[in-house]
Amino acid sequence: MSGWIWLAGALVAGVGGYLVGMPAWTSWQARRGRDRNAERYLAWRGRADRRPADDRPSDSERSRISIGVALGVVAVFCLVAFFSYR
Repeated sequence: MSGWIWLAGALVAGVGGYLVGMPAWTSWQARRGRDRNAERYLAWRGRADRRPADDRPSDSERSRISIGVALGVVAVFCLVAFFSYR
């Protein structure tokens, strides 16, 4: 197998991981920011909730982030294989 195939695989896996994981990551971070801003406002108004808010990502976000990380690991593996290919 040619070494360039490993490089192409790394590129495809890296771009795929970015395209799958980054939208889920940004939506989770944006939701956290909105929730924290709302909590601060409610605390300022004296109507804050006593229990802490749930800051975890949703199930779909968690699975998309996991798939993105897995594709990133595949990209790193392909890149190492490219550099170690003779």
